[in-house]
Amino acid sequence: MSDDHKTLGDHPEAIAGLAIVILIAALMSIPAEAGPVEVRFPEGATHGYLLVQSLAGETIGQGEMTQVIGEGDLVENRLVFRFKDGSLHDEKVAFSQQDVFTLMRYRLVQRGPSFPEQLDVSIDRDTAEYRVRSKTRVQEKEEVLDGQVDLPKDIYNGMLITVSKNLQKGVDEMVSILAFTPAPQVIKVQLLVVDMEPIHIGDRSSKATQYVFKPQIGMIQKLLGKAAGKLPAHFQYDCWIMVNETPSFVKFEGPLQLMGPIVRIELAADGDPAGR
Repeated sequence: MSDDHKTLGDHPEAIAGLAIVILIAALMSIPAEAGPVEVRFPEGATHGYLLVQSLAGETIGQGEMTQVIGEGDLVENRLVFRFKDGSLHDEKVAFSQQDVFTLMRYRLVQRGPSFPEQLDVSIDRDTAEYRVRSKTRVQEKEEVLDGQVDLPKDIYNGMLITVSKNLQKGVDEMVSILAFTPAPQVIKVQLLVVDMEPIHIGDRSSKATQYVFKPQIGMIQKLLGKAAGKLPAHFQYDCWIMVNETPSFVKFEGPLQLMGPIVRIELAADGDPAGR
């Protein structure tokens, strides 16, 4: 297989950053050192399928991820999850990978009963413009907010798995996410290396490194008020990445939105979108 076209198992970049974008939208950051992540494993063209499951193992949705190299070597990634209840999770990320990973454009749409908040957010580094459209189940009207924001070099909305694959072995990292409250705020996120464990994919045996994506949390009660009592018990997300010459995604566990259920995202067997 050529380097120009690889399977999703080689490059499933987009998964997981989304959950943190929504979860930490209500959190405040604790100052910490952060910086852009160096490119060690450049991304290429990718197309593949994923399954969304409950922790009990029930398939509740299916996903498709496509990635192409666009104009000026810009990497353009799109991840779409379609749920059995009709919900949609649609994320687009465009980033450069010249020496370090740099997010250029981001768009996230979440709608349907699986998402307590109906959301459409976008950011653009070149124009510094952002736009947020949101509506909760208790709101009668959609809230719209737009403006300009300067993006730090280490903003990685929708790219946490990509940058985790490029960390030095055994080294933790601190990066940033732009969260919407609804006004944009920069939130620090720790990428923690937890442990290695054996995994089996078909007749292959290998080892996967478990990472924890942990936002820096503070003053939740002040920001959320009464809603704070309904928050999830823990504020972290787990991801497993296979250890080999080219690190690749194995599994992710966490909520896709703040008040949503914890889900498990894995590759569909043999590229079958139904996982048969």
